[in-house]
Amino acid sequence: MTIIPDVSRLTLDDPGPEMPQTEIPDDINHTTDRYMQKLKLYAKSIPYEIESNARMQDMLDFILRRITQCVEAKDFEPGLVQWDSMVTYWNMLKYPFPKEKRIRLAKLYFHVATTPGMPTQVMAVCADGLSNLTRSKKKLSIDDMRLPWKPIYDILREDLFLTRRQFEYSQLSWCMGYIADISRRFFHPAAIEEMLSTFLPGFNGTNLDSVLSSQYYLLTFLPLTHPQSYLPMLCRLWESINSYMYDERMLQFLSRLAEMHVDPTISDPSRIYDILDDERSEDEGRPKWKQDDYHAGQTWSGLYKEVGIFTEHEWHLIMCKCLASMAIELKDDGSLTTGPMADSSSSFEIRRLPKANWRIPSLAKLIVYSMAPDGASTPPSTAPTPWYTPMTSGVSTPQVGGSVGEYLTVPLHKWEPSKLYLGGSKALDSLARLIASTEHFFHPTNSGSWTSDLTAFVKYIVYEFNKRWHEEQLSDCKTPLTRRLTREMKRELVKCLRTVVLLAIFSQDNSTVSNVQSALKSMSCMEPDLVFEPILERAIPSLEALVETERTLSVIKALSSIVPAIVSRDIYYPGAKHLITILHLLVPGIDLNDPTKTLCTTAFLSEVSQYIMFGDVTSSSEGSEAFDVDISPGQNTLDDDGLEDTVELKLSNEAEDALLRDSTGSFASWVASLIRRVIQLLENLPEEGPNGSAGGTTEVQVVEAVTGACSQICVHLSDPLFDLVLNMIFDYASTNVRSNAVRAIHQLVECIANAHPQKTLAKFLPFCAANIRTEIEHGASSVRTTSPSLPLPSDATLHWNLAILRGCVYNDGSALLEYKGELLSLLTLLRDKTFSKQGYTWSGKLLSSALITLTHTYPIENKFVNPEQWNDEEFQRNHHLYWGKLFEPDEVKITWHVPSAEEIDFSLQLFRELVEPAMTRLDLLLETSSRDAIWRNDFCRYLSFVREAFTGIPTLFKEFISPDVLQSMLASSDIINETPEMIATIEPLASGFCLTDPQDARYKYITKLRRRFGEFLHAASLSLQRQGEENTVDAVQMLIGSIRTYLLEYGDSKDSYYVNCEQYNSEIGVARQYAGQKVWPRAVFVRRARFYHSSRLFWNSIERARGPLENSLLDDVVEWSMWHYPSVRQSSQSLLESLTSVYDGLRLRALPALYAALQPGTDDDRMKGALWTLNISSFGRFAISEPTLVPEIVQQLLGCHHNEKPSIQNCVSTVTDTCLANFSEPCCLIYDVKNTALDEALLALKSCLSFNKSEDSITLRAREKCIERVRLMNEEYNRTTQAVLEIANDATTHWRYAIVAVRVLRTLLRRDTPTSPSHLRLFLEKVCDSDPTMRYYAQRGIMKALRYIKLRSYCRSPAALALFSQINPLRCNIPIEGSYSSTAEILINFRSRVPIRSSETLDLNSIYCDTLHQGWLAWSGTLAAYKLPHGSKSTFKWEPSNAEALSCLREIAVDADFWKKLSDHFAEENHEGTVVQDHISCVKSIFQVLGDEPWDLLKPKLEMLLADQDKNKQRAAAELLAGVLNGSKHWPQEAQDRIWQWFTPYIKKTLGQSMKTETVPIWTSFVEYMFHHKDPRRLQPLVEHIVEQFKSMDYNGPSSLESIKVLALFRAFYTELGWKFTSWSDSTMERFWREVHSEHDDVRSHVAEMMAFCNGIKWQPKHTSLDVEAFVRECREVTNNTDIMGICGTYHTSRVLELVDNFKVWREQRLPGVRAHQSTYDRVAIVVCRWLFLSVHSTDAISAFDYILPLMPELFRFTEVHDNEELARRANMLLVRMCGVAPPRSMIGPLLSAIFSAIQTSPSWKVRLKALPILQVLYFRQLPLISESEVNDILDVLCQCLDDEVVEVREMVGTTLSGILRLSPRRSIVTLKDSNFDNYPQVREQL
Repeated sequence: MTIIPDVSRLTLDDPGPEMPQTEIPDDINHTTDRYMQKLKLYAKSIPYEIESNARMQDMLDFILRRITQCVEAKDFEPGLVQWDSMVTYWNMLKYPFPKEKRIRLAKLYFHVATTPGMPTQVMAVCADGLSNLTRSKKKLSIDDMRLPWKPIYDILREDLFLTRRQFEYSQLSWCMGYIADISRRFFHPAAIEEMLSTFLPGFNGTNLDSVLSSQYYLLTFLPLTHPQSYLPMLCRLWESINSYMYDERMLQFLSRLAEMHVDPTISDPSRIYDILDDERSEDEGRPKWKQDDYHAGQTWSGLYKEVGIFTEHEWHLIMCKCLASMAIELKDDGSLTTGPMADSSSSFEIRRLPKANWRIPSLAKLIVYSMAPDGASTPPSTAPTPWYTPMTSGVSTPQVGGSVGEYLTVPLHKWEPSKLYLGGSKALDSLARLIASTEHFFHPTNSGSWTSDLTAFVKYIVYEFNKRWHEEQLSDCKTPLTRRLTREMKRELVKCLRTVVLLAIFSQDNSTVSNVQSALKSMSCMEPDLVFEPILERAIPSLEALVETERTLSVIKALSSIVPAIVSRDIYYPGAKHLITILHLLVPGIDLNDPTKTLCTTAFLSEVSQYIMFGDVTSSSEGSEAFDVDISPGQNTLDDDGLEDTVELKLSNEAEDALLRDSTGSFASWVASLIRRVIQLLENLPEEGPNGSAGGTTEVQVVEAVTGACSQICVHLSDPLFDLVLNMIFDYASTNVRSNAVRAIHQLVECIANAHPQKTLAKFLPFCAANIRTEIEHGASSVRTTSPSLPLPSDATLHWNLAILRGCVYNDGSALLEYKGELLSLLTLLRDKTFSKQGYTWSGKLLSSALITLTHTYPIENKFVNPEQWNDEEFQRNHHLYWGKLFEPDEVKITWHVPSAEEIDFSLQLFRELVEPAMTRLDLLLETSSRDAIWRNDFCRYLSFVREAFTGIPTLFKEFISPDVLQSMLASSDIINETPEMIATIEPLASGFCLTDPQDARYKYITKLRRRFGEFLHAASLSLQRQGEENTVDAVQMLIGSIRTYLLEYGDSKDSYYVNCEQYNSEIGVARQYAGQKVWPRAVFVRRARFYHSSRLFWNSIERARGPLENSLLDDVVEWSMWHYPSVRQSSQSLLESLTSVYDGLRLRALPALYAALQPGTDDDRMKGALWTLNISSFGRFAISEPTLVPEIVQQLLGCHHNEKPSIQNCVSTVTDTCLANFSEPCCLIYDVKNTALDEALLALKSCLSFNKSEDSITLRAREKCIERVRLMNEEYNRTTQAVLEIANDATTHWRYAIVAVRVLRTLLRRDTPTSPSHLRLFLEKVCDSDPTMRYYAQRGIMKALRYIKLRSYCRSPAALALFSQINPLRCNIPIEGSYSSTAEILINFRSRVPIRSSETLDLNSIYCDTLHQGWLAWSGTLAAYKLPHGSKSTFKWEPSNAEALSCLREIAVDADFWKKLSDHFAEENHEGTVVQDHISCVKSIFQVLGDEPWDLLKPKLEMLLADQDKNKQRAAAELLAGVLNGSKHWPQEAQDRIWQWFTPYIKKTLGQSMKTETVPIWTSFVEYMFHHKDPRRLQPLVEHIVEQFKSMDYNGPSSLESIKVLALFRAFYTELGWKFTSWSDSTMERFWREVHSEHDDVRSHVAEMMAFCNGIKWQPKHTSLDVEAFVRECREVTNNTDIMGICGTYHTSRVLELVDNFKVWREQRLPGVRAHQSTYDRVAIVVCRWLFLSVHSTDAISAFDYILPLMPELFRFTEVHDNEELARRANMLLVRMCGVAPPRSMIGPLLSAIFSAIQTSPSWKVRLKALPILQVLYFRQLPLISESEVNDILDVLCQCLDDEVVEVREMVGTTLSGILRLSPRRSIVTLKDSNFDNYPQVREQL
């Protein structure tokens, strides 16, 4: 396929005559609007006139009118979806979108997306549209538009958590979260109090799902502009929760706050009252809270606090999380796993929400935007890292629990801010200490999974700093001058990061190196003098030696990252003089034997070459004068801030220029050596294969990279150097023929043709033409072939010269005109005399390349300066002064190739004299009846020639769609049942087509010829299909390729919009020096212009004319996709998939043919082809998602059982799975949902558009068509249901197809229509089928059907039904006082044994409360609960429309035989060890609807199952029983009592002594299911039995099995109750405490679990009242030391103190040796370790420290026991894991004291040895929390231990001390030196 010239290679030394100025429409040219000015720049960048703004605004209005009509007609899908795509396409054209229309369309999209019942696809489309419209903060702000938050929250709240019977779910929650995130900046800040009142009551610290969901609501909805009221509260909640997921979302939120609030005006309280509050939902209030503590009325100065917008207390917490985020593994048994392990208790629903951003970028942004000159500055540092010189550490990280030799010192540092701060910034100082503490982990020898995160952190730090730095240089920056970054901070940041970056550059991990490269690039732009020299010092020796390959790669990558500092005179003036040295050293980097090194080298060369000119300036007169410049070193200079620029002496700019000018004299030798090296690489390529490529993917990448770099270099060569390169390549090409480098020589010649096409053609064309003629005369390419094969040696010279010639015609069509006679003659010869496949293929590609060069519009140069400047003599003499020049958009002038009349005429001459005769010969070939190998060869080579010719003219003429064809297209569109006016069509726009007048004779000629080509292709298709021989495969493949050319080669096919988009973004990424950059290298703007040109071509290519000929060709491709040769089928199917994106109507046209191939009697290969074609998403997904097409595809797929061939059936299975994955439940509720806000938004948008009567009639017709479409949809779905029911009920249907039928029927169950009795009957019958898979889907069908009956009965509106939001008639809301007593009363009531009395006035004693999340943090004012049902009458009245379905259910389910079969299947042997929830839910659904009608029929069977002790029978009994009991939840009370009276006697037997060990998991899971979200009073007999068994059990009996049975049930009981278990906790704990030293380990394990559980549910905040306002206010007002969250552990305090005393006694009584584990001491110790281990891995982990502290001495003793390995291991792991939890800062001192005590007072040296590594781990993990005084205490203790009598202890002390000293501030070291080492002169000397 011909390749369009790549802009990166385009240039032309002589721009030729002045290009005509592009005309710009007046309404674009004469305007001062900012966005119109941008459009003007785009208009100037392309060589043709674009449409006026007025015309394009009319087009936009038309599109918007259609959107409003779609919404008004409720034509959301497909109408709104397709017209939204038109807005996207329109936006590609860069015309400004009027603000008022942008606002109103955005509101419309918002309300469409938040309408309940909206199809998910429409919702996603509108969400993306909303995102695009509101992305720019400059175009829209909250002053322009407000949006309501309540509609999003209402949907999200209903959809997030699923019921147990809800197995089908969508992406609705994700969509709502996405929309909330987009819309948040338009939520009114006055809604903050209402939001807090809504979200906070649901926050319950005892339930992680509640915590994470409430946090999501808070952090997604709360407006960011005014966080002063809620930020302290959020931080208080955060510090009390141990959760990795919580941390991640919180860090993202805080980073956004930090970035936003560098501007103090944003948070001004007065702004709240200035913003119009016009988007308040109906049920939304505006509470007025007291604000006197933060709205004091004085002039607002922002949110600034001690560190950015945070207090020091909050900042220390953030930095702790930052350090933990690096996930550095200290060989410490996973001290960082506590948060992720705590998250494991969350449900999967939480993960349906949008994930938080990666925490590393969030942390970087948070730290950078918290930097400010907020402290006294330290003296400027010249060290690589501040305050101290980092030393290479030979020590390593501590591994707890190993030998002394395994301990590894980690970098440790004090954190407490001192009086002086690095750069005068507290945040920068914190960052520097963090980097210093982790420096060792950047080293390649100590790398790991953390290294990528560490380097990414550094990358984002410098990225954000650079971004903020340049933002603050802008005139409109609102950051106060006193809060801005300073030069001192910038230099100190670079110094602080330099060392670690230079360490990590040598890493072997690609992601790490990529991060470092990005960081180095930013740092070299920030402070190049600090980065450039260190890299150069490492690079030069490495490149000179070339000893270590990996080191060489690393330094080349490092050099690539500092290219701006090397070449840009603005960034680093002295850098350029080193360039030529580096270039010479990099020549050996071009090495075929080392592809990676070659790719790195070429990347460097490519980037350098786009910034400079390669030319010798030493020979100019001014150049000679430069040698007189004094190049002696200058003086040190100080900048404006008084900072020394560099630590080295600088040369003057004149001296630097002199050195640089002198170095340019070496360019010639370097270019020559480079070209020789490239030629050497080409010579050593592997031999080319049949496909024409030399070697594998790696070799291809290397050649492309090398030639790409050469192209860029050739573009920027001076004339003498270009002539040198041209002659070198010519000399090589003319004296060598390399069969292994044919493709490579083509690419190399392209490089020079790209730079100077005239010179290249003059040099090569005569030579190549002569050689080609000679070779053909002597028989080259005379052997006929049509399939890929190795070329003959005799053809090598021909192929070599063809490749060179093709490279010559690469650029500037005008240069070809001089040789048109020679080209025409040569191409004629090639057409007639090349018979081998490679010969005629290369010949055709030569023609294609020539045509595209002649007829396409493209930039013809890509130099780093404008052409006029390049040709300026002054520039040629002093081009080195311009290196690295960046341009504003309006400074760039681009030279384009615009086809001239002569070029167009030459192109048409080629068609007349070359292509037409070839087509004539093809016509004759088609008429020939004898089709042998010669015929096949002639067919392929002539068709190849014609095909390549048409491939080369995608922009020769503009296609116009005639009205007749358009009408036909609309009538047969893939958009079914839509009015023609509502089907979007494209109006052609200017985009550089050569021929645009249909009356032009040239236009008529080429279109007629093209049509002739198409007609031939159709005739050939029919002919070859009839022939059908194997030896025609090559001809068919050529034919399919030709059809692809005819149908797809148009517009942007050779200048793809998506490819240009990718390349533009790639160039932006490479060239970007900082975020928000406005000036770029010229190449970026050239690429941008080409991208804009391609977008206009793409517009014209969106929709193609589909006339009768195109329809015939499409039909042909469909037929070929089912042909009997797989290779042909695959090619055709690939083509079909491409065609569906361009030709509307193809899918609908193809489906009948595909279905016909599935009928009985069809050839296997044809059927297989049809199936795989349907498997393409464009066909199968389309058919299954279009309601009117569903019956056909379902019936066709289900009818494929006639062919039993396994491969066919496998195809059917694959296609079926693909289709069913995209088949969703039909639902028309959206057409009944009323949304007033949407109606208002629609009217608002309509009011700014013009409508006439014809438009109103279109709307009316669209509405009628929508109603008809809904009717048809319902009819077709009903037809599908009936047809599939027949198949499923047919006894002859294969079981596989029957299962698929049931799956389809399950999906077809709808909540918007009554359930069909036949539909339900099938599920009820199949639930007793012998096939378990069938039963599985049937059960789910029953569950869904009966659930929908319930929903239809109790959803009060279509919107509620769409959201599954039912109102249970027993549900009620009880007013409740926001007090602790209310919470206590509810919790106590759960234990009440008194039956709940029904009363007229509902109170807390007369209701059931199944779920309870409120009342832990706050109350909302009401409690959702359930009333007691009527004694004898059913509360539920099912919807009358479902009466027939219910009768059917009653008929089948009220039958003993049904329950016998069902229970028998449940009791079948399987691999389930617990109850199956689907079984329970199925039974529950039946009993919930029918009440106790089937009970008497099921009871005998259930009694039999309960009596049978077989495991499977017991499981079946448990499932049936759970289903009945759960289904009876809302039965009349008498019916419930009857069930419980029957079951109560069985409870003691079944859940008592007769329960076997193998059935324990079954009955445990039964209990879990029963108590899930259930008020325990509903299950009172079960509760009484479980609690009584627990209390009366003897846990010290001879066997633990009986105890474990009881405890397993009890654990299931209390874990499912959760917080509702509170009233049992005291008595339970009292009973458990007696068993703390039980003889049985399993019992003691349960004790530990209960202790952790009780501590968790007893946790509750301690603010004055359970009122949201009070809580939020108190979080702002109380001191940091106040435990407002109640996180301090107090529940077990008395027990812990008791343990402390008892351990002393038990220790004395401890048995020695092998009997040690039987000692009370060991038993209780293991319980304690288990309990505390569970605690530190829970959400409330912080409370564990209050228990750990008193036990710390004993914990250390546990670690030293030598005769109980389990105890020592558990204690050691506990102490380490404890270090990973951030304790309250007040706890740090006591923790350290406890460790000090163990070190100083323990009589056992092993305890001391164990305690020292724990001290290191704690020090590293909690670094930010440790104050300077505490650091000094640590040093004192360690110094005292240097006298320890045990050498191992002394060694460990030395290791620990060295690490801590390494990270201590100098004054601490000085103090230590003066105070502590008087007796240690050697150590003192080292200090």
